[in-house]
Amino acid sequence: MLWGQAAPSVTSTSANDLLRQVLQNEVAAQAVDHSHWSYRSVTPSSGQASRAEKVIETKDGDIAHLTTVNGRPLTSDEEAKEEDRIETLLNDADLQRKKQREASADAKHAAHFVKILPDVVVATYGQRQGDLQELNFTPNPTFHPTTREDEVLHATAGRIVVNVKENRLAEIDGHLTETIKFGAGLLGYLEQGGQFQVKQSEVGPGHWEVTLLRVDMKGKALCFKTISVHQDEAHTDFERVADDLTLAQGAGELREQVHTAQLRK
Repeated sequence: MLWGQAAPSVTSTSANDLLRQVLQNEVAAQAVDHSHWSYRSVTPSSGQASRAEKVIETKDGDIAHLTTVNGRPLTSDEEAKEEDRIETLLNDADLQRKKQREASADAKHAAHFVKILPDVVVATYGQRQGDLQELNFTPNPTFHPTTREDEVLHATAGRIVVNVKENRLAEIDGHLTETIKFGAGLLGYLEQGGQFQVKQSEVGPGHWEVTLLRVDMKGKALCFKTISVHQDEAHTDFERVADDLTLAQGAGELREQVHTAQLRK
């Protein structure tokens, strides 16, 4: 995107206050939006097979079906393994609860991130393109992190793009400005230069979803085990599904959508 040089029209509000306002609206909007959607998730992993999945959100959690590997349809054996995996999930209450706990933990981390970010960083106005306002950010020197999560966030600099018309977060990308050591390095560390990028788009009237997620971090874990956190996902083709779908109903809808897509090819 080509960014213009025009001065932002929101300069009467400080950049940090605008960021806080947008993130508070994010929380409020997500709290009242209980809609469910299906979408296509593509993972073009570097050095590994690229994968595409069809995903359906249900009231009991998300359910996914692998559709292609390196752009080719699944073999009969791969299709059978997918069906076995889905059936296992549908018939294993413990596995369902585990996935729900993981999803709940992810949601809590995201909510904490949204809540604390305006305090952790110092934001300044960048460029403006239509309704999109760029905010550049650096670590806030007066903030004192108390958790590992906050330590990582506090060592991050980058840019945030907000949609000032809709009061929503459109993009955030950043990098670690220093190596973060946990327990003086005895518990591990994350290397300086690690990067992340998240994009969010309006996929339906008033409904925003993450459409791009990239993470590239390296470091050491306890006992000096090398770790590599790499995630690269693009989400497209959003379609709304029933808000009260159960996991079993979602699996049925998923099979129908996958089968229909296969017939079109």
